[in-house]
Amino acid sequence: MSITLYCIYITLSKNVFPNIKTFLRHIKPVYIYIYIYIYINKGVRYMVLKINKKIFMISLIVVLLLAGFLIYNTFKNFSVTVSTNISNWGLKFNTEGAAPMGNAGKDYLKKYNAYYVGEPDDKCIYLTFDAGFENGNTPNILDTLKAHEVKAAFFLVGHYLEKEPELVKRMVQEGHTVGNHTYHHPDMSLISDKESFNKELTSLEELYKEITGEEMPKYYRPPQGKFNEENLKMADELGYRTIFWSLAYVDWYKNDQPSKEQAFKKLIPRIHPGAVVLLHSTSDTNEQILDELLTKWKDLGYTFKTLDDLTNDKTVAHGFGHE
Repeated sequence: MSITLYCIYITLSKNVFPNIKTFLRHIKPVYIYIYIYIYINKGVRYMVLKINKKIFMISLIVVLLLAGFLIYNTFKNFSVTVSTNISNWGLKFNTEGAAPMGNAGKDYLKKYNAYYVGEPDDKCIYLTFDAGFENGNTPNILDTLKAHEVKAAFFLVGHYLEKEPELVKRMVQEGHTVGNHTYHHPDMSLISDKESFNKELTSLEELYKEITGEEMPKYYRPPQGKFNEENLKMADELGYRTIFWSLAYVDWYKNDQPSKEQAFKKLIPRIHPGAVVLLHSTSDTNEQILDELLTKWKDLGYTFKTLDDLTNDKTVAHGFGHE
């Protein structure tokens, strides 16, 4: 036998009170008759529940308050989840020659001293490189930067500093910024405790100071662009400026390097005022095209600035012997 609830019909005997306050003043031993119509095998049957009105209304108020509380907490928790669990930095390009939209906005990022692009009316480029290891390309990259009088930022990890201290010294001596890319290159969005997060950054600071004798510049880039709001807060509390990017392309696969034409197709049309460009120094393509790439950008009217200019901070330590 199939039974389907058809409808519920409620009648209030005697008075229908306009509001709760009036009801509370006029509570009488009246009853609520609830007619539950049940559809049974194509025939309508119903049963009547006789409930004391006072008990019914009190129960209804309690249920409504409880439902409201649960709904509020559900949406409150949802809001927190959205704001704290951003995981992968991403970009959306809408117009050629204009800055893309990041999956976190400039105003939101700036609350935590984080940046991904400069000003739209400043036709400049902030050139940055990420390096997890050295494969022989960096000396030529440094030569090219020197020839073009361009200062860049190199975000390095612990392995790089351990294996290539002389290259690190050269970067600093030639006026480049060495930024913190963490010691072990982990997914930082998975690190929630402050002690572990801090150790990834401070361990690299200590090694940098051993090599250069100077304090490490307070610029941090999350490995693979993975982050969350709590990460931004913790980096900010350590005095770091988190640096994302507004232009990059797939250049990091050792055995699947893009061609020169593929690289230019991504890096020329998408350049824009205030671009924070991310290249990998381990890319053979980048090493080969850098001279021509810098020339093309200059021919388009672009100049090059440093992360100090991006963040308007002239107090960040940069090591020794700047040119």
